[in-house]
Amino acid sequence: MSVKFKPSRILFVASIVFYVFIVLGILLTVVLNSLSKGWFSGVLPPYLTTEWYAYAANDHDIPSLLGVTFTVVIADVLISLLIAFPAAYVLARHEFKGKALLLSAFLLPMIVPPMTYGLPLAMLAYKVHIAARVIGVVIVNLVPIVPFMVLVLLPFIEQVGTNLESAAKMLGANRWTIFRRVLVPLTVPGILTASILSLVKAISMFDLTYLVAGGNSQTIVVALYADAYAAGARPPQAVDALAVLYFLIAMTCLIIALKFVSPTQMVFKLK
Repeated sequence: MSVKFKPSRILFVASIVFYVFIVLGILLTVVLNSLSKGWFSGVLPPYLTTEWYAYAANDHDIPSLLGVTFTVVIADVLISLLIAFPAAYVLARHEFKGKALLLSAFLLPMIVPPMTYGLPLAMLAYKVHIAARVIGVVIVNLVPIVPFMVLVLLPFIEQVGTNLESAAKMLGANRWTIFRRVLVPLTVPGILTASILSLVKAISMFDLTYLVAGGNSQTIVVALYADAYAAGARPPQAVDALAVLYFLIAMTCLIIALKFVSPTQMVFKLK
C-alpha cells in the first residue's frame, strides 16, 4: 500500500521539526555554555566545569532569591484565588447588562503589552511607597493574575447546577454551608487548575516585577535580567548558569501543572 505525501503534510512536519531543532539548539547552547570553559571555537566545549554555577551562587544569595520568588508566587496565587472565586461565582450565577463587556475586559491584561499599564502602575506603587518591597511586587502582579484566574474558574462554576444549591437550601443549609459542603467540593478541579496555571504564569512574569522590584524584593527572573544587562562585567557562562537554574524551576512547575491539569480544561466562555 503506497503512502501519499501531501505537500501540506510535508510542510507541517518540516515546520515542527525546524521549530523543535531551533528550540533545542538554543537550550543546548545555553546549557553547554554554562558548563564550558575556554569554549571559543568548535562544536563542543573542550572543558566542562560547574564552577560557573558556584560563581552564580556566590554572586547571588540563591536561597533568598528563591525565597522571594516563591513568596511572591504563592502569595499571588492565594490572594488571587480569594478574589477570583467569588467574582467568578457572581459572573456564573447572574446575568446583567454589560456582562460580556466585563468578561472581555478581563482579557485585556493578557492581550495588552504589560508595559502599557505597567509604567503607570509602577509610578503609583512608588507614590504610595510599596515599590522595592515584596508586598509591592505581590500587589502589582495581582493585576494580570486575578482576571486570568476568574476566566479559568468561570466554566467550572457554571458546570455546577443551581438545583444543587436550591436543594441544599431546602434542607436547611445556610450560605456558608452551601459554599463549604457543595460548591467548593464540586469545583475542586477548577480551583486546582486555576491555582497551578496561575502559579506557572506568576513565576514567569518579568515586566511588572522588574518595574517595582528592589534589592531585597528581586525574583530570580529579575536577577537574571540584571546580570545580563545591568552595569558591571559578568562572565556570560555565569549568566547562562543562572538562566539554566531559572529554566529548571519554571519547567518543574510546568511539568507539575501538566501532571494535574489538561490544557483543554482552560476554556474561556464569552457569551
